Amino acid sequence: MKQELSQAMLQPIRGAAMPVSSKKIRIICALMAFNIISCIFLKLSLFSRQNPTPNIGIPTARFWRKDLTSKSFWNREQERLDFIHNPNLNSSMSSLTELPDWLNDNVLRSDPCAPDLRVLWQIMDYNLLPKLFQDFLLYAHCKSYPMLINQPAICEDYPFLLLVVKTLMPHFERRQAIRETWGQVGAIANKTVVTVFLLGNAMAEDNHPNLTALLRLEADIHRDILQWDYRDTFFNLTLKDILFLDWFRSFCPKAQFILKGDDDVFVNTPRIIDFLDQLAPRMVPDLFIGDVITNAGPHRDKNLKYFVPKSYFVGSYPPYAGGGGFLYSGQLALKLYEESKKVVVYPIDDVYTGMCLKKLGLVPEKHLGFRTFDIITKYKDNLCIYRSLMVVHSRMPQEIKQIWTRIVQPELECH
Repeated sequence: MKQELSQAMLQPIRGAAMPVSSKKIRIICALMAFNIISCIFLKLSLFSRQNPTPNIGIPTARFWRKDLTSKSFWNREQERLDFIHNPNLNSSMSSLTELPDWLNDNVLRSDPCAPDLRVLWQIMDYNLLPKLFQDFLLYAHCKSYPMLINQPAICEDYPFLLLVVKTLMPHFERRQAIRETWGQVGAIANKTVVTVFLLGNAMAEDNHPNLTALLRLEADIHRDILQWDYRDTFFNLTLKDILFLDWFRSFCPKAQFILKGDDDVFVNTPRIIDFLDQLAPRMVPDLFIGDVITNAGPHRDKNLKYFVPKSYFVGSYPPYAGGGGFLYSGQLALKLYEESKKVVVYPIDDVYTGMCLKKLGLVPEKHLGFRTFDIITKYKDNLCIYRSLMVVHSRMPQEIKQIWTRIVQPELECH
């Protein structure tokens, strides 16, 4: 009985002790949570003092404005192309009527190669410009001309090096000198080399004799002539480049490298092949080397060959390689063709190529082996100099033959 009483008396005591213990636990947990939160706030406060948030400046003036068109014709046309080819805008835009008012002149052409009569009133000094420049302006927008002479199978062996020579119809002697020297086709240093000559049409108004029959005979004999039916003038050299790129895409896209030059340059073909053989593979896709000109701009003197008026173009030129001769990869040639659709034709061909390279985000690389402004006079007779160079401008046909004959001789010792 005593034992049962003791257990009955202890039971309420145990029951009273339980609430007290649970309360203590809750108090302890609350204190721990408070301490953790306090530590977090303290650390954040110290971090914000050590790394204060910079003040954000809010502009007081408008930061957006509608683009204003240039007063110069080329710049304005380039703005139009930039807008059309802007990847952030509607890629389905196909007609000029869909352009915004600030770029739309409501010109629709049924014939893409008809004279661009806009230049008559949009270029204020048009009537004061040289006649050849006027003609260029009227037809600069046309990039497609029929081909008169083609060599569709000339690249069937996938040339390692394609030599591309810009020439004129009357320059038979220059072409022949090249065929006999640095433009020899076949295998050089175990690499396949192919040569093509680029021509337009010689017009009577440019005081050229009618040599069409002779040119066709030359083409039949040598099978290296490419000719298009356009007026072959200085300001159309850019057109010649564009037409070649189109031809290359269709008939010679597997050529690994291209050396493009004038018909009055000396080219050390073995030296170029040796250079290309040692080229790192990563350098090939965007290879473009030559005698690079920087910090240049248009000439404003009408008496100069390279005259370009302010009414046509304002601004500076991008870096570009002198058109006498430069070397680039076939892969880049295909890219340049696509990019030429996005750049308005410019009357200076080498500058235009620099513009296309800039669109691709590339800069031509300067190489001391390219001397498109000739070499120092006292070294002109030093044949060892020519053996170390790649391109030298300018040389007459007989000089080219003499230099070539001597530098390919193994007994010529150079130290």
